[in-house]
Amino acid sequence: MAFSTIEWDDNRIKLIDQTLLPNEFKHIYCDDLPSIWEAIKSLRVRGAPAIGIAAALGTVLGIWNSDAETYDAFETELKSATEYLATSRPTAVNLFWALDRMTQTAEQNKHLPIPELKQALLTEAETIIEEDKAMCRAIGQHGMTLLNENDTILTHCNAGGLATSDYGTALAVMFSAHEAGKQIKVFADETRPLLQGARLTTWELMQAGIDVTLICDNMAAQVMKEGKIQCVVVGADRIAANGDTANKIGTYNVAILAEAHGIPFYVAAPTSTLDFALETGAEIPIEQRAAEEVTEGFGKLTAPKGVKVYSPAFDVTPASMVTAIITEKGVARPPFTESLKAMQNA
Repeated sequence: MAFSTIEWDDNRIKLIDQTLLPNEFKHIYCDDLPSIWEAIKSLRVRGAPAIGIAAALGTVLGIWNSDAETYDAFETELKSATEYLATSRPTAVNLFWALDRMTQTAEQNKHLPIPELKQALLTEAETIIEEDKAMCRAIGQHGMTLLNENDTILTHCNAGGLATSDYGTALAVMFSAHEAGKQIKVFADETRPLLQGARLTTWELMQAGIDVTLICDNMAAQVMKEGKIQCVVVGADRIAANGDTANKIGTYNVAILAEAHGIPFYVAAPTSTLDFALETGAEIPIEQRAAEEVTEGFGKLTAPKGVKVYSPAFDVTPASMVTAIITEKGVARPPFTESLKAMQNA
């Protein structure tokens, strides 16, 4: 990719402010915990893998200027930082996975002098970034085998390089197929209410030279009925042990439509998105967003003031509607309770 979504730069976190795209491509810098917390909460950085990276780098930011002289004092500051970051967004499991990994790294290196311990945590965060890049590329390679020549893919929300460190999950499948010379096309849902599909996915696909057509969310059934779609590929923010999948609100709608039209529905996500602590998707916490995102998105009032709003950020697609789950370790198929566990242990 021609851009880096999020990285450590001169003792700060540098990231693309995705709330400004596609009108403005701008990097911003977070130099304290409140600023990276706000960046995650306000979707300046978003997408499950990228949120995990933000959490890892945010942990480093939280302890980087620590004056602690003992591990116990340092651990107290570390715990405060991770607990604070954990309150930013509840649904993407990668956030909690990254925070746990950083905590474990500190525990494993507690014998080091504090300056070296800080460096060990930074190294771990940068390792997470490099692993994410490799995982995304592998997802793309496995996923493109499911696409046929001249297929048109429908995708929802944004699961590209902007949602990860480099290459994407769902869009990695399309990038890889395109780079391999397969003639494919993509239909992108706009993804109400914040238009991640319209603003981000179409921008990324156009940057890559992939034929993309934007549609409103409520047009998906019609384009499927017209035979324009051969498969659906989406990302995921959390996948339960049975394969139930949480993704951006509206994904469940697309899955229902795909099933009704006999169209394969694929989920692309790294194994870090699997949450075996949850047996089913009924246990996945669903983030509720501010009413203003619906009533006056992008600064323009589109509903009567004072109207009640219900705005869940995610929905859960039942495993029964998922044809396959594409990870960096391969393609898992039903029954997911067995195939995902085997893949995790591979």
